[in-house]
Amino acid sequence: MKIARFHLPDGPSRLGRVEGDEVVDVTSVLGTSLRAVLPVLDGLLPEAQACVGARYALDEVVLEAPIDSPQKYLGIGMNYAAHAEEARAAGIPVPTSQMWFNKQVSCIVGPHENIVKPDLSDELDYEIELGVVIGQRCKDVKAADARSVIAGYVVTNDVSVRDWLAKRSPTFTLGKSFDTHGPMGPWLTTDDEVADPLDLQMQLTVNGEIRQDWRTDDMIYDIYEQIEYLTQVFTLMPGDVLATGTPAGIGAPTGNFLKVGDVVRAEIEGLGVIENRVVAQQPDSAS
Repeated sequence: MKIARFHLPDGPSRLGRVEGDEVVDVTSVLGTSLRAVLPVLDGLLPEAQACVGARYALDEVVLEAPIDSPQKYLGIGMNYAAHAEEARAAGIPVPTSQMWFNKQVSCIVGPHENIVKPDLSDELDYEIELGVVIGQRCKDVKAADARSVIAGYVVTNDVSVRDWLAKRSPTFTLGKSFDTHGPMGPWLTTDDEVADPLDLQMQLTVNGEIRQDWRTDDMIYDIYEQIEYLTQVFTLMPGDVLATGTPAGIGAPTGNFLKVGDVVRAEIEGLGVIENRVVAQQPDSAS
């Protein structure tokens, strides 16, 4: 099932079942928090599928980031073979083990919200990534069992401020966590709808120009190995999001960074499309 978190203009958040270009309200079955219902989602899917709630065209609702208030948003660096090679060619050291970083959850925005280009940098970059959403509280999970703890998948864009990654902070966290730099969506596609998450086409365009066009089978560490690695260290919780690496074609090696006015479109086979416009930073009205 494709489960969207959405609202009508000026209305509260709701959950809906996506069917083609429409969304059917299933809030009466799933409630308003997808994160809260994930541990029991499998048992509720038949009832959600049968629900005959109000039906809306997707273009008349506002889609939100599918997971409300995840506890963790984690990303892995240089996890595609071709991407690692382009990094090596640009003089960037390539890690010899899984390299994880935090994206602060405050960076998350919906699938069509704007990406703000910070005034303090001209090195704003894009990274299409398969997002894995954890469905069960889990610790010390073996790779062979890891799929059983996955609720589903989202499209993510791991927006990055490159000079803060390289020069302004000794860790990736700050350069990966600017506000609005975590667009995701357009909805959660449950695991049962994806035959093989390790064989999906992914494509990112900027103003219609293809920048990244690859398949998820180029991962160095697959998503099951990632879950095994992380859960040796800490417990993953329902709703935690793992951004599982980006393929070749990012802007950093060529200096082809995002500019105000650019439209970034990221699509993963079977999961949908997110599209975000880059806008200039505005003064904080709260300051």
